[in-house]
Amino acid sequence: MVESAPVLELRDLETWSRPGTALAVLGHPIKHSISPAMHNAALARLAREHARFADWNYVRFDIHPDTLPRALELLYARNFRGVNLTVPHKIIAFDRVAEVDPAARPVGAVNTLRWSAGGWQGFNTDGYGLATAVTETLGRTLRGSHIILLGAGGAARGAAVECLQQGCASLAIANRTRENLDALLATLAPVANGIPVRGFAPATPPADLPVGALVINATSAGLRDTDPSPIDLAALPRPSAVFDMIYNPPQTPLLRQATALGVPNANGLSMLVHQGAKALEIWSGIPASQTAPAMNQAARAAFGL
Repeated sequence: MVESAPVLELRDLETWSRPGTALAVLGHPIKHSISPAMHNAALARLAREHARFADWNYVRFDIHPDTLPRALELLYARNFRGVNLTVPHKIIAFDRVAEVDPAARPVGAVNTLRWSAGGWQGFNTDGYGLATAVTETLGRTLRGSHIILLGAGGAARGAAVECLQQGCASLAIANRTRENLDALLATLAPVANGIPVRGFAPATPPADLPVGALVINATSAGLRDTDPSPIDLAALPRPSAVFDMIYNPPQTPLLRQATALGVPNANGLSMLVHQGAKALEIWSGIPASQTAPAMNQAARAAFGL
């Protein structure tokens, strides 16, 4: 197992005086995050090849949403080169950065910030992580694929935007709460660019859903052993593959059913790795493909794999 980094708090940031180039991840809670293990493993490898990375270090802060504005001010004043944001900060921070990357605007959330003279620049690397992971683990591309997306929350919104930006063949979104589903469909309409997008209740899938679709779970169903599956795969026309964004536990009820049905499937660990590698590319200029292997090795070690 990879030794976990200490969990820091706002008071540590108030008195921050550590030398070197600092990077951080903010969340609440954050103790479960393996991002420090992933990034520091990649930075250690980079430092052996490029001396400029010798003083780079990645830490984690548990920041309550109420204190996020103060934390971002302090991180900027302390010249942190970059920041990752996880639950619940991605949406909160969107309106608190000086500049948002055009690709992240439709998502309405940022998970990566980069220091600039004019203020924080905001990016979202989750879409890149999803697309790259689907190709790496399942041999599929979002482009040209029929997608069945489970969920209508923040993670689903990012996934939906990425699928549409990549040029999927169609997008069908399943969510139990119709109000949330309709809100997401309305948000996606301006970026669909002619791609068919529709919603349905997971308990009653339409009979005309496409055969061979890629099913993507963007709900939290599966985080706990007692969680029901977000959908009955047997009620769908046979999908070509199933991707679950959840990576801990590595086997969710959805993935267990996919395995039982003989449908290729993968969890979200690869997505976690590739979104992290893309963030490091934004901060360092080193292509994500070069740092992903070290991050993957550290991530797997963190889970004893």
